[in-house]
Amino acid sequence: MRLQRSIDEDRQQPFENIPLWMLYPLLFVAVYLSHFRLLRLPYFWDEGGYYIPAAWDFFRTGTLIPQSTVTNAHPPLPSILLAGWWHLSGYVVSGTRTLVCMVTAAALLGVYKIARDLANSAVAAVTVVLTALYPIWFAQSTLAHADIFAAAFTLWGLGFYFDGADAAGSRSKATLNPLFATLMFSLAALSKETAIVTPVALALWEAVLFIKNRSEPLSRKLQSSWILALLSPIVPLAAWYAYHYHRTGFVFGNPEFLRYNATANLDAYRIILCLWHRLLHLFAHMNMFVPVVCMLAAAFIPVADTNKRLPIPRKALYAIGVILLSNWIAFSILGGALLTRYLLPMYPLILLVCVNTWRRRIPQRWLVIAMLSAAAFLSAIWINPPYAFAPEDNLTYRDFVVLHQQAVRFIDLHYPNATVLTAWPAVSELNRTELGYTNHPVKTTPIQNFSLEQIQRAAADPGSYDVALIFSTKWAPLANQINLGRPNESADTKYFDFHRDLSPSEVATLLHGQVVWQARRKGEWAAVLHFPRIVEATLFPPQKP
Repeated sequence: MRLQRSIDEDRQQPFENIPLWMLYPLLFVAVYLSHFRLLRLPYFWDEGGYYIPAAWDFFRTGTLIPQSTVTNAHPPLPSILLAGWWHLSGYVVSGTRTLVCMVTAAALLGVYKIARDLANSAVAAVTVVLTALYPIWFAQSTLAHADIFAAAFTLWGLGFYFDGADAAGSRSKATLNPLFATLMFSLAALSKETAIVTPVALALWEAVLFIKNRSEPLSRKLQSSWILALLSPIVPLAAWYAYHYHRTGFVFGNPEFLRYNATANLDAYRIILCLWHRLLHLFAHMNMFVPVVCMLAAAFIPVADTNKRLPIPRKALYAIGVILLSNWIAFSILGGALLTRYLLPMYPLILLVCVNTWRRRIPQRWLVIAMLSAAAFLSAIWINPPYAFAPEDNLTYRDFVVLHQQAVRFIDLHYPNATVLTAWPAVSELNRTELGYTNHPVKTTPIQNFSLEQIQRAAADPGSYDVALIFSTKWAPLANQINLGRPNESADTKYFDFHRDLSPSEVATLLHGQVVWQARRKGEWAAVLHFPRIVEATLFPPQKP
């Protein structure tokens, strides 16, 4: 799909033909060094809740079905890759995060390939930098979630698709690129089941083109090969589900997982709300509105020189539109939590369209706009938006982890034999030593969260705990700050599990305890409460020998 550029433009692109393999070490070093302070952080949220325990089980026992955590039918490729890497690096958190840095660098190389094939090396370089700096991508670049693995394989699948979908004149590309794309999309689906949305959407798009091009047998032949290639990843994913059913009796995980992520989401009003939230996630969240608004403004400016600044091919733009539309709709229906990491492969595509539009429409100022967008992304890595969001969308997750490290350390030092009242994910942090928070398991009494209802339930059974670890389970602006999401809190409470956690002093009052430790970091907080218990003791005289 790469268009022939003019000689003048080729002279302006000295790095146009640099081999991709030469760029990978540079990308890895850049990712590694920019995340160096995060490499030794203990595991966060879903890492400790599922992905690390699942990989830990495979590492120790070789089972693809997790034994020490609830099985939810997620495909096993991340567990296999993590366990294989642990055999080389040893089981250390920094080793895990180094592997994720390597996967992130490979994903960014895929972004570079797509952008260079559709535009040029300058656009590719700027797109890669903006993608790496985008807060959601930056935060996920060291977190061992399946989404970064799926994103890397998906982007490489798209790289082969965009490089070969118009290769009717190149027999080698017409033959090999569909095979490579099949492999990449299959690995993406085996990393995260929802990654199948992208190749299936492209297969439907190629089917539409197949029907339209009735008078072009050569194009129809190419499109038929792509339809087959893009639908083939369904086969290994179906094989995994068949194996999972054979071993567990469930196809899509346990019934609670299926209800939370699929069947309970089919309410029409909820879907409409999700469509709105996902639209904001794609084009506005974490300062993404800056490059998008600049692109929309630039679109009204005439192109300065159509010969030297060729657009992204129209067919590729349509394909990108199909990918964005299908993922927007799919992730508005699937998934109980509206996590932005599900959309991880979409952000480079949006940024590619933005960057190429600036280059064509504002050739003298497009790098200035790129620098403005980079500054907006950098600020959003540390500055939280004026509405509730998931801590893993920027470095707020680091504040969460550091607070929990300090709280667990305090409990280890002062109450090593206590039974701790707390909620997930702190339950796993205290129970599972492999997550990096404690070196010995701590007994826990779990509750769902620290809302008034859950604390009242805990107050009904005071003998089941003697220490509590409470923390902010939802990040939201303080009551005296601007909160753009406040008008939607009732709907978010009903459909998206939003709730208000009680403060440490309120919990201490209701449970008749005292706050013995607490700390805050940029809206995140954690506290340890102790409950002095009155114990009835009876003295018996010692028996005579």
